[in-house]
Amino acid sequence: MKIGQNTESIKVLAAAFRFLLDFVLPPRCANCSMRVVSHGHLCPSCWGTLRPLAAPFCTHCALPFEFDGSVGDVCGGCLQKAPAFDWARAAVLYDDLGRKMVLQLKYSGAAAAVPAMTQMMIGALVGVDADVIIPVPLHRRRLLKRRFNQSQLLAADLARRMDIPLDTFSLVKYRATESQGGLNKKARFKNVQASFVVAADRCSQITGKSIMLVDDVLTTGATASACASALKKAGAVSVGVVTYARVGKPVAG
Repeated sequence: MKIGQNTESIKVLAAAFRFLLDFVLPPRCANCSMRVVSHGHLCPSCWGTLRPLAAPFCTHCALPFEFDGSVGDVCGGCLQKAPAFDWARAAVLYDDLGRKMVLQLKYSGAAAAVPAMTQMMIGALVGVDADVIIPVPLHRRRLLKRRFNQSQLLAADLARRMDIPLDTFSLVKYRATESQGGLNKKARFKNVQASFVVAADRCSQITGKSIMLVDDVLTTGATASACASALKKAGAVSVGVVTYARVGKPVAG
């Protein structure tokens, strides 16, 4: 069989398998289980309850603005003290269904919603690009306890969809920290300070690269800043962060 014929046969078999899978396990909404067109998507009703993070927002930290043009495209907080990362994007605001999807993914490993989440994240990434995608890592003890890294699930799907190399080995969380939940902004930054590092034998994979850091939710930016600092110390030329959700009420600028 020729290579072209072999490739075509594989495509036919893949299509047949997808048809059989949809027949045996009909596609369901990743949130409410209503029938949908394809796996990994939300039904129109659930889509309607999400609050997409649309312009205007701070291009540095993705915090939404109440209205256009008060302080250009950078919020007052970033003008006063910019985070270590160079840009940030998020798909939705962290409330209602957006919050529910983040919590389900983080604590129960409900990966069925990952395709829907990454599809929205890609929509927020218009105008930005990167050489490498890196997920925010978990400390090994937390990874063993949870058995998965929700940021890596999102990053892997983003990398596949965007055809950008995925690097899950270079950035390491070498110091265990307490949960960021319940901590104020100052305590969050102190908690994760110098807790991430680029592995010594992986610096060549980072030097000169533009990095897209992936996480599930952006709150104060403490974790993303700590990661960005480690990546830039290892030679990254820029670090941006994309998350599914952004915590924070709209600001005046």
